[in-house]
Amino acid sequence: MSVLSKKGVLVTGGGTGIGHACAAAMISDGASVTICGRTEEKLAESAKKLEAVADHGGSVQYVVCDVTDEEAVKNLMDKAVEPAGNLVGVVANAGGGGGMGPYHMLDTEEYLRVLHLNVLGTMLCVKHSVPHMHKAGGGSFVGMSSIAGLVTHLWFGAYTAGKAGIEAICKNAADEYGPSNIRFNVIRPGFIATEIMENIPREGTVYDSYIENTPLGDVGLPEDVGNLARFLIGPESRWITGEAINVDGGHSLRRGPIFKEFIEPALGKEVMGGKLPE
Repeated sequence: MSVLSKKGVLVTGGGTGIGHACAAAMISDGASVTICGRTEEKLAESAKKLEAVADHGGSVQYVVCDVTDEEAVKNLMDKAVEPAGNLVGVVANAGGGGGMGPYHMLDTEEYLRVLHLNVLGTMLCVKHSVPHMHKAGGGSFVGMSSIAGLVTHLWFGAYTAGKAGIEAICKNAADEYGPSNIRFNVIRPGFIATEIMENIPREGTVYDSYIENTPLGDVGLPEDVGNLARFLIGPESRWITGEAINVDGGHSLRRGPIFKEFIEPALGKEVMGGKLPE
């Protein structure tokens, strides 16, 4: 019997990429996993693949949910309890970016959308999972940040603030809920080869800027993040809380990527040098 057998675990944003890999690591170790996302087609496809790796009594179900909708999140947590009769782990992976550009040119509504997705979405997952984990005698919550929450990522708009906000939430929650044996940690992925990152041409200056600033000289895989998430959910990490752990090949030791070639055509060369027009 695996250490995660008969343990209920939720992975938000589990339909693709990092979220799918996190769910796979849990379910292959016996967990009763619930994945959620906004697109049922992607969730159904992910669940089918996860069933193929289920082992040690592991299982998977999916729930369509927008993590910025509080009532939907509350219902999600109730559903996540059902397969194993408990909820002891949450990987709050749902998030994203958008609205890139210099701050003086950002669209306020888009900025708020990105903040809501990352910060509000994570907070609501904390709010409605904590009572269930307390009832189970404790648990582990893993927030999904980014190296963009640590080092500068020029023109990334609300994404940097959103990821830093996730780290602040989890750090504070680790202090608040330690007495209830509920741990909170954060993962900071760097360049991970997911569907979204495939939009970056492998022959171009943006990709080169990632590789040049990564000591290990490569990009990561979703499984690299999933394996760490599994460790942080499991009992082996019982004495770890309030931490942010980089999964970036050492990229955070240097500087963030330069997305100038993506943004300059849309916003103009004159705004990309850091100087405002007179």
